[in-house]
Amino acid sequence: MRTLLKDNVIEALVGLLVLLVAVGFVVFAYQRTNAGTAGGYTVAARFPNVTGVSAGTDVRVSGMKIGTVTGSRLDEKTFQAVLDLSIDPKVKLPIDSSAAITSEGLLGGNYISLTPGGDPETLKPGDEITDTQGATDLMGLIGGYINGTGNKAAAPAEGAAAPAAGPPAAVTPPAQ
Repeated sequence: MRTLLKDNVIEALVGLLVLLVAVGFVVFAYQRTNAGTAGGYTVAARFPNVTGVSAGTDVRVSGMKIGTVTGSRLDEKTFQAVLDLSIDPKVKLPIDSSAAITSEGLLGGNYISLTPGGDPETLKPGDEITDTQGATDLMGLIGGYINGTGNKAAAPAEGAAAPAAGPPAAVTPPAQ
C-alpha cells in the first residue's frame, strides 16, 4: 500500500509540473503578442507588394516595436495592398512619416519599418501613410545574380568575338 501511495504522489507532482509549464507558456505568449495591452490607434498604408507580411507582423520605428499589422485587404481600384497598422497610443508619429517593408535578414521575417517625418502635425486614427515602399523580392534578386541576368550590358553580344585575354601582341614592322 505504501508503494502505491508513493507512486501516486510522484505522478501528481509530475502532472503539477507539466501544468505549471503550460501556464507559464500561455502567460509568455500572451505578453509576447501584446494581447493584454489596450489597442492603439489604427492607420492605413498602401503598398504595391506586401510579400511576407500578414496580420500580427511587427511595426517598428528605429528597430523598436511600436505596433502590429491588424489587417490587410486589396484595393480593387488601384490593385494595391492596404495594411491596417495598430500603433501604440504613446507614440505620436508625424503625418509625413513613411513606411517600408523591411527584412530582418536573408532568412529572417519581414516587418513594417516606419520613418518619422518632420511635420508638427501627427497621425490620427483613420489617417493614411502615403509614402510607402513595398517588399523587395530577395529570391528574385539572388536568382538574377546566380543566373547572370542582372548585368546583361557587360556580356558580349551574341556572335561577337570575345576580347582576347592578356596584353595586346607587339606589332613588328615588316622586313625589307
